[in-house]
Amino acid sequence: MTAPLSLFPPIQPNRVERLKVSSLHELHVAEYGNPDGKPVILLHGGPGAGTNPTMPRFHDPAVHRIIMFDQRGSGRSTPHAELRENTTWDLVADIERIRDHFGIERWQVFGGSWGACLALAYSETHPDRVTEIIVRGVFTLRRKELLWFYQDGASNILPEAWESFVEPIPAAERGDMISAYHARLTGDDETEQLACARAWSMWEGAALSLLPNPARVAAFGNPTYALAFARIECHYFINGGFFESDGQLIANAGILRDIPGAIIHGRYDVCTPAFIAWDLHRAWPQADLNLVPDSGHAMTEPGIVAGLVAATERFKKRR
Repeated sequence: MTAPLSLFPPIQPNRVERLKVSSLHELHVAEYGNPDGKPVILLHGGPGAGTNPTMPRFHDPAVHRIIMFDQRGSGRSTPHAELRENTTWDLVADIERIRDHFGIERWQVFGGSWGACLALAYSETHPDRVTEIIVRGVFTLRRKELLWFYQDGASNILPEAWESFVEPIPAAERGDMISAYHARLTGDDETEQLACARAWSMWEGAALSLLPNPARVAAFGNPTYALAFARIECHYFINGGFFESDGQLIANAGILRDIPGAIIHGRYDVCTPAFIAWDLHRAWPQADLNLVPDSGHAMTEPGIVAGLVAATERFKKRR
């Protein structure tokens, strides 16, 4: 029997840069792996989560030239938690700036959760620059997806974590949790802002994996992480992802028909339920769909890791 696919060993960047993308924003960008290898851009989740050391480990570093960056306001990019000049289309333009900066003609686009959403937005805008698309924990920022996780849906599966999430919001305002949180995350009361940032962030941390992970929930409550994560996420969500219409990414998925793709999604994903991956697959049937039977949302779930590494291995000879 073939052993399950696992992550490649930890790896250090061979190139780290600061890339100025506007008069306000500067991005932290890193390159890993083979500088002459098959190019791939990694897109982190959130929005607002930033990159982490696990992300480059889904690709064979001997074969791939791996680029990843902290999106505007996230991670080590500056200014921290900044909402100005921070939209989906600013990020799509940043990806193109990075591609041009590194002298890359075409590359694989790889992203999970919000990173999958951004991967689709970029690929539908610049399909001629994309060799393959690999997405995990698919999220397309439709209104019904937001309502599932922030209003009525996941609340019924994780009632104890939901109770902590709604606690900072007065009962009279709980009919629109995103709006209520947005008012506080962008308000002038710094104590309330941080309390709400931690509650928002820890709610997501509680829902990521199939089995409880208290250490992850605590990490999501780190004030520096939580502030960028919650403020930027809520900013994107209150603005409908800055899309022209609800469901834009699914409606335009036909643009991707000539691009090889893989969709990896946990069957028991509480953050972004499996219907989202199914809807994308129906609109983009050329992509392979892998509904992993024993996984939630997190990219570190064993079944998700195996599915993602299998996809990168399958595509690694393509140019």
